[in-house]
Amino acid sequence: MALELEKSSMSQVHWLALAFSVIYMAYAEGYKGFHLGFAPRVIVRARYLADNPRPLHVLLAPLFCMGYIYATRKRQIISFALTTMIICFVLIARSIPQPWRGILDAGVVVGLSLGVLSIAYFLIISSNDPARLTISAEVPGDS
Repeated sequence: MALELEKSSMSQVHWLALAFSVIYMAYAEGYKGFHLGFAPRVIVRARYLADNPRPLHVLLAPLFCMGYIYATRKRQIISFALTTMIICFVLIARSIPQPWRGILDAGVVVGLSLGVLSIAYFLIISSNDPARLTISAEVPGDS
């Protein structure tokens, strides 16, 4: 939908909203959400799984790495709540007309792109210096 903005006639308000959406989502979703939270945790949990493989956990590795299974109760609640919230936002966003939906989607694309880059960044750090990632894997019994 963000690409369809090209076909929309946008006023100054739309352009300001687009700039705000991109900047806000880069910060809130890309930096605060992914870079400071999700990305390092996914990599630490992946490293934990590599060091402590169990057949079911390896089979369900994406769910393991995102904290849905074999995680502290708090991590599981946060993971499921966040997923539910994202699904609700997506369903609501689908009803927004253009150009507003494209404006919102442009921000989401920027945030998700920064998230992918953050995961790659922490993967490289973990590969070169695993001790540098000091956050908890949030597995049961982990203090």
